[in-house]
Amino acid sequence: MDKRIPLNDLPMGGKARVKALISDSSSRRRMLELGLISDTEVKALQKSPSGDPTAYQIRGAVIALRSEEASKILVETF
Repeated sequence: MDKRIPLNDLPMGGKARVKALISDSSSRRRMLELGLISDTEVKALQKSPSGDPTAYQIRGAVIALRSEEASKILVETF
């Protein structure tokens, strides 16, 4: 069973591992520079009061990603 979902669908407090980036070259490069490479563990921490962006813990850093960006990151929950 494939448990891959877009990162923006990960529930708050949920953990997952990055499996694929489906974005264009400039956006993809930015994601890779942030450390979003295959099998990186990501945890959804909290949404902003307006609901976008969402804070994620990635490699020990807290990074805010807009829903549009996070939807292009496929993760597998565990």
